[in-house]
Amino acid sequence: MNVQEVLSDPVSEELLTSTEPARFAYTWTDGSPRVVPIWFHWTGHEVVLASPSNAPKFKALSTGARVALTIDTSNWSHHVLLVRGTASLDPTDGVVPEYAAAAERYLGAEQGKAWVDQLHQARAKTTRIGITPTEARVIDFETRFPSAVAVLFGSGLGQAQV
Repeated sequence: MNVQEVLSDPVSEELLTSTEPARFAYTWTDGSPRVVPIWFHWTGHEVVLASPSNAPKFKALSTGARVALTIDTSNWSHHVLLVRGTASLDPTDGVVPEYAAAAERYLGAEQGKAWVDQLHQARAKTTRIGITPTEARVIDFETRFPSAVAVLFGSGLGQAQV
């Protein structure tokens, strides 16, 4: 399956429209891995994150950086979307529009708007992080399992190459 087919899978669509936070992974300036929970917005071709422009992550991130994220559920049977891709950065005076959309999804329309209004009043400067997926995998623990588990239990289990 190609990346777009994986991202159009019903499990992917469930996760990409959920209120589960993404876990965003990148490499810090000393080469060590970093993972942070973060709100996201799916545009249909890009996963968009946003942070205050003075966030520490921007010391390590640059346009073209290779990054990864996962969105997953915490209840059995776990649904997992794994994405690898490249980042593009776009500093903005104000609040990134996709962040405003994510705030409404996570908090509800009224509270999301109120939160974004507070950011506007504080003259927040944010940076848009667009992740263009180059690889994507789904694990649903129903028909698709981590590859090592599928191998362990034989070819009868579906396999997500992770």
